[in-house]
Amino acid sequence: MNHVERRDRELVYISDDAVFEEQKIARRLTQRLNSADRSDFDEIKKIVHELLGKSDDTTFINPPFYCDYGTHIEVGKNFYANYNCTMLDVGRIRIGDNVFMAPNVAIYTAGHPVHPATRNTLYEYGIDITIGNNVWIGGNTVICPGVTIGDNTVIGAGSVVTKDIPAWTVAAGNPCRVIREITEDDRRRHFAGREIDEEAWQDILRIQKEDADAGKYPRRD
Repeated sequence: MNHVERRDRELVYISDDAVFEEQKIARRLTQRLNSADRSDFDEIKKIVHELLGKSDDTTFINPPFYCDYGTHIEVGKNFYANYNCTMLDVGRIRIGDNVFMAPNVAIYTAGHPVHPATRNTLYEYGIDITIGNNVWIGGNTVICPGVTIGDNTVIGAGSVVTKDIPAWTVAAGNPCRVIREITEDDRRRHFAGREIDEEAWQDILRIQKEDADAGKYPRRD
């Protein structure tokens, strides 16, 4: 079994010449992306679509952005990543619909053995990460190998996510832990429990009805 095959089966592997050849493709594309005119949104979308393994015209990433392969990243509809996002996609990174990432989010599927004698042989690994639908990841969050984040969840800024986080929760901290559930009381709230004003609320109700009619509305199934 060669090292590309080992990597793709979540086995330990070495980044040999064949692995580096695959990485060169992503490095060329991220260089184009990160040097593109920041006001040319169409060109940015085009490069992102070329880079990622799965995306559509609703995907947007604010450069700079960094990844190892790009082809190991799959995003759903309405994906948005803000400035300085890094995805070490040695393993697969699967992201659902309507996922928002604040600046400086880091998603690391990659890792190394703990024991130095083993680590110094240059064997490493990549373990898949899954992020569900309707998830908001706060700024400066780190997501570690093997983690799954459930649907409709919020990860607070500065979190280090080392274990799975269930759906419909607010979680934060280092290590990241569930703080509370998301409930109906949150529906008309924004920052620190402040109530959304009536004008915006009526517009939100209109948008929510359209989404519900289209089958997009997040429900507790």
